Amino acid sequence: MTANALLQPLQVGAIMLKNRAAMSAMTRNRAPNGYPSDLMKEYYVQRCGAGLIVTEGLLITRQGTDHLNAPGIWDDKHVAGWKDIVDAIHKAGSKIYAQLWHLGRLSHPEAQEQILAGEPVYGPSAIAARGGKFRDVPGSPGFVTPTAIEDPWTIIAQYKQAAINAKEAGFDGVELHAANGYLVMQFLDNTSNKRTDEWGGSVENRCRFGLEVFKALIEVFGQDVGVKLSPAGGYNDVGMPLRDTLDTYSYFITEADKLNPGYIVLVRYSSITDEQFDGVLRATRHDVFKSYRHLIKNAKVFLNSGISPEEGHQLVSEGKADGVFFGFSWLTHPDLVERIKRGYPLDNAPDFLRLIPEDGERDWSKGYVDYPAYAH
Repeated sequence: MTANALLQPLQVGAIMLKNRAAMSAMTRNRAPNGYPSDLMKEYYVQRCGAGLIVTEGLLITRQGTDHLNAPGIWDDKHVAGWKDIVDAIHKAGSKIYAQLWHLGRLSHPEAQEQILAGEPVYGPSAIAARGGKFRDVPGSPGFVTPTAIEDPWTIIAQYKQAAINAKEAGFDGVELHAANGYLVMQFLDNTSNKRTDEWGGSVENRCRFGLEVFKALIEVFGQDVGVKLSPAGGYNDVGMPLRDTLDTYSYFITEADKLNPGYIVLVRYSSITDEQFDGVLRATRHDVFKSYRHLIKNAKVFLNSGISPEEGHQLVSEGKADGVFFGFSWLTHPDLVERIKRGYPLDNAPDFLRLIPEDGERDWSKGYVDYPAYAH
């Protein structure tokens, strides 16, 4: 066995992580009617080898999503369910952040959750995203043209309340989901944000919404707040020309870092295409680490997307990153840290048919809590 930099402890905000092999948010759709379950608790506790676990995206308000059975964090029943999971994770020796998620224009007005919410689909501007596939809406329609948000402060207040709920549930912190084409990124991107008021137009104005949300979360959790960014774009029909991308994210990251958060995680470009765009992504291919790492002076820096343990060790040992967020490696290897420590291979293949339970699927444990530990 050789010492691996990923296994060293790390101070993030007010908490000490036992290692730097963090688990990224991954939507798994095992929350019946949006509420946490005992099966979800089993899934997260299995992966408590991680120094930090970030939950799958938690919807901050009811939204019609094509992610059936995605969990939320907007009412007391959510708080109680998540508290049970958080307590179990703390008992197992790990830390956990709640990822706060708003779909924005990627919701659908005829999805059951949106009907129950009694609200229109919101976005920065009345511009529809290409693609989409809503399995619980007849005909599996695509995205619709959203209603432009009249007063963004109303949504910022929802984020803050979600953070208050997360704190009541005992989470160690919260992560702002500002990646993958969801609401915060829709404000950042000049292809989805055509506003002419103080929330759109210039780089500073397009960044205002995300920064104000970030400030609201910090009011609740102090330093124990992170933000996830995917400047390379593409997913869910966002992505700007390179110069606009560099200007926008350089400003956002600089200003976010001034707030002294726990961490900033940069998601690098992925070549994986999405069938909803007929295999074409609106991506801005550039090295996000080289482009923005030097701007981060206060927060801890994590990298995410397609990173092997070997690359992660090198990034941390060379001082280029403070830690790494693994996704599929944690999904398929609940004993990931032990495998890293022992030099065991990552040989569990993902059961892609069970990443999201099929319609009518009864056994949600398949492809979820049934990945084996390494046999040696």
